[in-house]
Amino acid sequence: MPELGVQALFEDADLLVLEKPAGLLCVPGRGPDKRDCLSRRAAERWPGALVVHRLDQATSGLCVMARHAEAQRRLSADFAAQRVHKRYQAVVEGQPTPGPDAAAAGGWSEIALPIAADWERRPLRVVDPERGKASRTQWRILGPGVRAGSTRLELAPLTGRTHQLRVHLAAIGHPILGDALYGDAASAPRLLLHATRLSFAHPVTGERLQFVSAPDF
Repeated sequence: MPELGVQALFEDADLLVLEKPAGLLCVPGRGPDKRDCLSRRAAERWPGALVVHRLDQATSGLCVMARHAEAQRRLSADFAAQRVHKRYQAVVEGQPTPGPDAAAAGGWSEIALPIAADWERRPLRVVDPERGKASRTQWRILGPGVRAGSTRLELAPLTGRTHQLRVHLAAIGHPILGDALYGDAASAPRLLLHATRLSFAHPVTGERLQFVSAPDF
């Protein structure tokens, strides 16, 4: 991927809210071909920028970075304690059936399946009732997807496991289009998963901030 810089939705002396394109790593991988990443691009424009959380390489959307160590510590603690409200959009195969309580919950249903590392097939994750960590994802239908037989969903992860949204949706029989790990890579030009909304307290002022990003699919 060519190094095209990075787009900031917000910046101040304490934090950055960036738009990560699909296909770009958040941090460097192994090998010279994986040096280009969001954190490197950010550090070139904002020296000293620090990683707070990550999105999968294939996922696009909102990503937060800190401008100094104390902001990183506070933001990281908020992410770890689930005080950061996150929303995603995805397009999935088929049409999931809402749970029995969805109508009374604003359309939201929940997937609660424990996730563990699949050590023999790293970096994959797997639903594992014995070894897995408790994992919860809420979802609701937004409308039809980008092609016949697909559905657009809004997703709210209540925990933060690696590949959680992708694993959970595949586990209920509705993988995200373009998912090369848990679905059919040929079903879309890219993984149709985008971080659309973040809401959190400013690490210094405490002001509640909210950011929105529309997916390009």
